[in-house]
Amino acid sequence: MIKELLESFNPLDYIGWLVLIASTISFVVSFASYPAIILVALKKNLMDKSGDRSSHKGTVPNLGGIGIYLSIVVSITITGATLDTKILLLILGGITVLFFLGLKDDILILSPRKKFVGQLLAAFLLIVFTDTRIHGLSGILEVTIMPYWLSVLFTLFVYLLIINAFNLIDGVDGLAGMLALMACSFFGIVFYLYDDISMLVLAASAIGALIPFLFFNFSKRRKMFMGDSGSMILGFIIAVFAVRFIDASEGSGSSLFHTSSPIVSLAILFFPLLDTLRIFFIRIVVHKKSPFSADNNHLHHRFLSCGFSHVQTTVTIVSINIILIFISYFGKNLDVNWQLALLITSGTILYSLYFLYDWIKGR
Repeated sequence: MIKELLESFNPLDYIGWLVLIASTISFVVSFASYPAIILVALKKNLMDKSGDRSSHKGTVPNLGGIGIYLSIVVSITITGATLDTKILLLILGGITVLFFLGLKDDILILSPRKKFVGQLLAAFLLIVFTDTRIHGLSGILEVTIMPYWLSVLFTLFVYLLIINAFNLIDGVDGLAGMLALMACSFFGIVFYLYDDISMLVLAASAIGALIPFLFFNFSKRRKMFMGDSGSMILGFIIAVFAVRFIDASEGSGSSLFHTSSPIVSLAILFFPLLDTLRIFFIRIVVHKKSPFSADNNHLHHRFLSCGFSHVQTTVTIVSINIILIFISYFGKNLDVNWQLALLITSGTILYSLYFLYDWIKGR
């Protein structure tokens, strides 16, 4: 009887229930796991200690990625049986590899090279076995369709860029978590419009995992950081969303974002990518050192130095990013190169306005 029910089950008829069940399971597992994780971290002294470049004082548990990982895995394991199990299993395999690499880096120290190899492996297996990749750029700089090998390499680059972007911005309370929550919410809406239920349920699971984490991340008494184990798996999942969205949009001439999916994806990820490219330029070109070396040159550090609190910094950055998403949406019918120019110009101006005002005020 159960077998017959599963064979006749159509996820499109139960979208609301699937989203509700996935997000609820993830929320409950995440919220229930953190007190135990904090207790273990305190007893075993698995803490992040503040240093010269830290924007925090004292010691804080940095194992929040454990709760995020567990809640997503449990939620997808339970709800994913009726969905696209092939891609969901590969995604779970990818985040498992990144989770354990990140966990080792949170507890001990892991070299950037080993993390890079793990990220490359997780992304490569997903690209090869599902053929979910960026085939073209919708005409950006006249690039439409890329050769297979170039498409694979470019998609790998996108995965590595997004994963490390989320890893690098995790320096202010709530910033990485709120940006991930925003990205999962907007991609979830897109996948709902595209009837991509597997990705919608994955987005709901990530949202359910992030809400309890943010409660503890913003807390003063029971603060928790997500660590590399959390930031890398969230970056990987959001990279999957971006690649899947672009692939689905370019593959259908009737899709809502057929000629604008790369720009919309860039808008959703604007701040993490902007900060990463900016910090790499400063470290490599200006300071002539490794792009992975730590410093205080991130944009969120600049907001803090201007007198913003952690909450004010996070709210300001996320709010500007949401404005950019709406700008890209309302400009989606423009020529794609004009869309790109509009987004880059708008983003640069909006994220520079306060610093310009502060400079003029200081003069």
